[in-house]
Amino acid sequence: MSIEVTNLSKVYGNQKALNAISFKVNKPEIVGFLGPNGAGKSTMMKILTTYLEASEGTASVNGFNVQDNKQQVQQSVGYLPEHNPLYLDMYVREYLAFNANVYKTPKTRIEEVIELTGLTPEAHKKIEQLSKGYRQRVGLANALLHNPDVLILDEPTTGLDPNQLVDIRNLIRNIGKEKTVFLSTHIMQEVEAMCDRVIIINKGEIVANKTLKELQSKKEQVVIVEFDYRVEDAFLLKLPKVKKVVNTHDFVYEITFDTPDDMRSHVFDFAHDNQLKILQLNQKNASLESLFRELTN
Repeated sequence: MSIEVTNLSKVYGNQKALNAISFKVNKPEIVGFLGPNGAGKSTMMKILTTYLEASEGTASVNGFNVQDNKQQVQQSVGYLPEHNPLYLDMYVREYLAFNANVYKTPKTRIEEVIELTGLTPEAHKKIEQLSKGYRQRVGLANALLHNPDVLILDEPTTGLDPNQLVDIRNLIRNIGKEKTVFLSTHIMQEVEAMCDRVIIINKGEIVANKTLKELQSKKEQVVIVEFDYRVEDAFLLKLPKVKKVVNTHDFVYEITFDTPDDMRSHVFDFAHDNQLKILQLNQKNASLESLFRELTN
């Protein structure tokens, strides 16, 4: 087990940032750690990387307890913090050489991570000359220098343009084929594109822990229909397998059915039988974003 967290809590004064949370992450696996601002994501990552100590409970990385075996944890984890602190006045190779010396890593590893992260075209420059995307690559290269088994990435795609997003996404996906990647992000599309599993945290507690396949095979669908005049919700609730009816505005309704089957024909028949005209009739797929809003509101 690459990461194991058991009944872990963190208290700041009177505020409980994490409340008895438990989860496991395997190798190789890319897990997205999601939650609104202040939910406890960064606190959890700082505990896993030994920057903070938990108030209660236990956590281990690669079998090392994060409180009792800090040095071993640090040696087996690559960490990219949210704000990616870099020495801007240093050249890329100079910066990586400095950190290789700290990790006691062979200097040959520097060129390996430069090539792995696509830094070769910019490796001769000072870090201050690099774009946001290439600075993120430097941060990732630094996190990979000592060839750790676990990568912990806090908002690795923040502030990147669409092209940079694709590059960093592909890089992380390739790394995740051999290593454990535990990352936080606010960009739902990135989670769907990169991750094998999603853990959602809200107010310090885990509210969902599911694989992408489980989320995508949700046996539920939403049909959006617009009639030519208002219909009482009670009539629409008589449709087969209806779970919920919401009148979103004017004569438009979102009807949630507890089935993966296409229910638009039933809505059409309902309109015909009740002499209603349908102005629009569409399916709305339940997304990770809608699940996130549902669980964190």
